[in-house]
Amino acid sequence: MKNLLGQINTPSRVVVFAFMAVVLIGTGLLSLPIAIEGERASLTSALFTATSAVCVTGLAVHDTASHWSVFGELVILVLMQVGGFGIMTLSSILALIVSGKLGLRARLNTQAETKTLGPGDVRQVITGVAKVALVAETLTAAVLTVRFVTGYGEPVGRALYYGVFHAVSAFTNAGFALWPDGLMRFVTDPWICLPLALAVVAGGLGFPVYAVLRENWRRPKRWSLHTKITLGMTAILLAGGTLAITGIEWNNPGTLGPLSPGLRIMAGFFHTTMTRSGGLNSVDISQMNENSWLVSDMLMFIGAGSASTGGGIKVTTFALLGFVIMAELRGEPDVSAGRRRIPEHLQRQALTIALLSVAFIALGTFVMMMVTPFKLDRVLFEVISAFATVGLSTGITADVGTAGHLVLTALMFVGRLGPVTLGAALALHAQTRRFRYPEERPLVG
Repeated sequence: MKNLLGQINTPSRVVVFAFMAVVLIGTGLLSLPIAIEGERASLTSALFTATSAVCVTGLAVHDTASHWSVFGELVILVLMQVGGFGIMTLSSILALIVSGKLGLRARLNTQAETKTLGPGDVRQVITGVAKVALVAETLTAAVLTVRFVTGYGEPVGRALYYGVFHAVSAFTNAGFALWPDGLMRFVTDPWICLPLALAVVAGGLGFPVYAVLRENWRRPKRWSLHTKITLGMTAILLAGGTLAITGIEWNNPGTLGPLSPGLRIMAGFFHTTMTRSGGLNSVDISQMNENSWLVSDMLMFIGAGSASTGGGIKVTTFALLGFVIMAELRGEPDVSAGRRRIPEHLQRQALTIALLSVAFIALGTFVMMMVTPFKLDRVLFEVISAFATVGLSTGITADVGTAGHLVLTALMFVGRLGPVTLGAALALHAQTRRFRYPEERPLVG
């Protein structure tokens, strides 16, 4: 444990302190009178909003458009961009540090599998992440701007502002919107919903996937196992989630019921996409069935891809646990996927991250149940949304009180940085031992 803490305090503490510094700067800026339109925000409110923006979550105590001034909105925009770009860059750099700490054979195997850059190529990582973000956000902003001008009669300047803000919010998986009802007014508009959904998916894949696709996008056989798992699980979760949400909400008059069949499917797909950490909403989540909340809880917990702007335990972690279960059920001695054997230390890392995440969510839910008057289903949804940095809510965020806001703030920060820093620490902590204890098998099950 002492050695593990030492690893956490080595490269990972740079990540934690960097994000903490940005959060504090954002809190200070949002506390200024110039940042608010009306009554001055409390320090807790400013801290909550800054943490939500930097950790690209999207939960909000106040309506973004009416409470914050243009200056405040620009601060939130910058914090979203810094948080999204920072987490992609720092996650990729931590991967380089991890590969550099491994032995020569393990390092070559890691680079061959992940197609990541070699140790020391930090500049290339930063440049690559910046290019991906710039292209995705520019294309999304362009489509949205044109639509706001042609479809809603917005002036070019305001349309451009709306387009850029929501493009950044979508790609960084931040989930902030400039309307009180989120994007509910656009639930029937595919030119708004689909570009934003695609931007969320793009931001949730992760730079290592783009590095592979850039070299071998026409040759899937050469894709790394990480890329295959990320793309495959993304497709499965999007398809399965859309089918489940659309089916459950099909006749719900408060959500999908009033829409045409095609628009119901689009709205179901949009909501499913946003549970990957997008956080924007085109329907009233508070009116959803409890079964839909449960499906959303599961999708939010799994999250998006590693080294991406998305949160959750990550699709690769979830997939690895699935491979472990399948191998155990089949009685196979090794865990394999795609004709590749999964190292035991990666299996333990996946299990550790998943179980610790469950523990944090359980603890957060327990505390929130003590300090708020809301029922378990709504509280659990809120806690998972905060820890997985999703930003969706059943409508209770503003009413959980100061204690609840502080709990959610802590969950957002830990959920955003915890899996990243813990994964790096566990990898750096890997070591060999020259002896083994005698084996004994306790009863299981």
